[in-house]
Amino acid sequence: MGSPSSDLSPPRRVSVHHALGGGSVADVLLWRSWSSSAAALIASVMTWFALERCGYSVMSFTANVLLLLVVILFIWAKSASLLNRPMPPLPDLKISEENIDRAAGVMLELVNSSLSVVREITIERNFRLFVQVASSLWFISFFGSIFNFLTLVYIGIVLVLFGPLVYEKYQDLIDEKLHTTWRTMQMQCRYIDDTYLKNLPMPSMKEKKIQ
Repeated sequence: MGSPSSDLSPPRRVSVHHALGGGSVADVLLWRSWSSSAAALIASVMTWFALERCGYSVMSFTANVLLLLVVILFIWAKSASLLNRPMPPLPDLKISEENIDRAAGVMLELVNSSLSVVREITIERNFRLFVQVASSLWFISFFGSIFNFLTLVYIGIVLVLFGPLVYEKYQDLIDEKLHTTWRTMQMQCRYIDDTYLKNLPMPSMKEKKIQ
């Protein structure tokens, strides 16, 4: 039987690169491919500036970007045929059935997880889970009232580009603080649950059936 303090020990260190898939996406998020990471950051900054500051709409901005891309590819292809240069390196632009099945599986898992959370809160009366969901929704609502949708998307992209890098560098310290905060929240929720909620009279299912 383990000691009580063993449950309070911080989790073991994991590889951030492996947790992100270990591929090209992980290299971009961890800035191991500087050119791709910098290009993603510059593209997000320019997109936010064009939509938020310059007054472009999403449709007009997308159309202008696609128009510029088509013109560049057309001029590149024409000049390549005239100067005997290599053609633009375009990949096979199609979506396979495997990718569609994988995306559908991810969506199904997310929907089932959300329904499971709803059941835990409403049927099982899981107070700790209720506090977690309510706090998360309040956090999202609070920041949504401060920033508009485009700014939130831009902030999310910046956090995605820099969050894994900062976490990989200070993983031990961040894990320790998060684990301590998580354990404190669990203890507070358990105290409220044991002290107040369990003393509230709850109608049983049998009584409802008799009525």
